Amino acid sequence: MFYLNESEKEHRHGDHGPKYLEQGPRMNFGIVQLQPGNVVSPHVHRVMQESFFILEGCVTMEVEGQLVRLEKGDYIHLEPGEAHKIYNEGTEVLRMVVTAAPYVEGDKEAVE
Repeated sequence: MFYLNESEKEHRHGDHGPKYLEQGPRMNFGIVQLQPGNVVSPHVHRVMQESFFILEGCVTMEVEGQLVRLEKGDYIHLEPGEAHKIYNEGTEVLRMVVTAAPYVEGDKEAVE
């Protein structure tokens, strides 16, 4: 068993970015927080699949060139190889759950 409270971890960039509650050995589980205007640069995972569940706010994802707008309660799953960009164009803080499996360190490649 593994247990912790979200308050025990920090977001990667202070007030935004991922906050991994579990990172490996088989999967990642985290909370991503994006402030209005924040952008996660376009990237792809070659091995890991990712899933996102929106807790608060709204977000636009560009997946393989297709724009998808997600709001509270929405869920999206991305297969390995699906290039994606994430941005908060709204006026509220975005909070979403992210899972990635199987965990492979360094499985993130920038794309244009």
